[in-house]
Amino acid sequence: MESPTIEYKRQWDDEFLKALCAFANTKGGTLEIGKDDKGKVVGLSNPKKLLEDLPNKIRQALGIVADVELREEDGLSYIRISVNAYGQAISCRGKYYYRSGSTTQELSGATLDDFLLRVQGKTWDSFLLPNVTVDDLHIDAIKLFRKKALSSTRLTEDDLAISDKTLLESLGLLQKNGALNRAAVLLFHENPEYWVLGSYVKIAYITSERQNVTDDIRYHDEFRGPLITLPDKIMDVTYSKYFTQKITYEGIQRVEIFPVPRSAFREAVINAIIHKDYYSNNPIQIRIYDDKVEIDNEGRLPDDWTINDLKGQHKSKPRNPLLANAFFRSGMIEAWGRGIERINLALRADGKSDVDYRYNGSDIVAVFRISPNETSKNATVNATVNATVKLSKTQNVVLEMLKEDKTLTSEAMCIRLGKDIGTIKRAIKALKEKGLIKRIGSDKDGYWEIIND
Repeated sequence: MESPTIEYKRQWDDEFLKALCAFANTKGGTLEIGKDDKGKVVGLSNPKKLLEDLPNKIRQALGIVADVELREEDGLSYIRISVNAYGQAISCRGKYYYRSGSTTQELSGATLDDFLLRVQGKTWDSFLLPNVTVDDLHIDAIKLFRKKALSSTRLTEDDLAISDKTLLESLGLLQKNGALNRAAVLLFHENPEYWVLGSYVKIAYITSERQNVTDDIRYHDEFRGPLITLPDKIMDVTYSKYFTQKITYEGIQRVEIFPVPRSAFREAVINAIIHKDYYSNNPIQIRIYDDKVEIDNEGRLPDDWTINDLKGQHKSKPRNPLLANAFFRSGMIEAWGRGIERINLALRADGKSDVDYRYNGSDIVAVFRISPNETSKNATVNATVNATVKLSKTQNVVLEMLKEDKTLTSEAMCIRLGKDIGTIKRAIKALKEKGLIKRIGSDKDGYWEIIND
């Protein structure tokens, strides 16, 4: 039976040079001439001539040497051509081919660029960008990374007692000659879309799955800027605006019942950012329906993987390892391919079903199902906010942010919410006056205590 490393043909055709090229560019393989598609020998009429001609044809078309053997079975001749995997890109008459499953595919466009980088031991996010320097990066985004890395203990104070330039070098984002790579610009530049189109995230609440019906989009938002800042912004807006329909009151208590637990949603969003195929000009799209939440990300599974491999226990194979390393050092993700496992653990703890996935060869869609009238085992009950305590939208969002991170500064909240410092300070002052928060310690080293949280 044919497989990723073996193929059968009844008679020779020069078109089969493409298959040999594909074998050389993947794991190597064997092409057997004189067999039917089930591997049964049917014989050849000119085996000796093929034995003489094929080595030269292969060398001239591919520039490689293949092992060509004449074999016999049940009195019938067939030829076996064996090709090793090469550590460099092999072309067939100027074109490149790759083995996907049991098929041979021509590489072109972004797929070819990606392949050529990989055979050189490089990745898309390591590609250097001209005319951009450390001084062009957003200083507040780098400060946010430092704060998160220290808080997560992934980096110590001594590790971070270095200049921004040295920090970027240690993360593999800056060359000694001062050149920044794509990962650095995506993570820390104020406008990464100038270099990489589609490097942002869209979210929409949709009332129908009908195609091309824009009227069904109730409301939507876009999240732009340094990628390191996007997860917090997305979490804040999603849980204050898009999931508010799940908030109810029981007496004086405010009960929050979210379609997706915060930790599961955050992990899925960050996974999409890290694994996105940034050759695509399309953003990550988060679609919220009444019965499900979808995170649609353009990207491809590793070679020979299926959705079942993705769902099961697997090694970490990030498409953009430099992006993944920065998010890991910041404490936002775990290593070793445990993202989906962590998502499902959070869902199960909340009484929900595991995340599902769809894959069409170019898009990976994470699907969170929402049951009608669903209730949560771990609904968040906030006894301090009741019917007599009225909060503005900004005050409520700031309170929720401080619940998640009691060390947040006003400046950090400005970045995440896209609001000016005066608005944030007024919201904090109002929350203090209402008796909902209290500052413990100094402005620099202290934290916020949530009263009766």
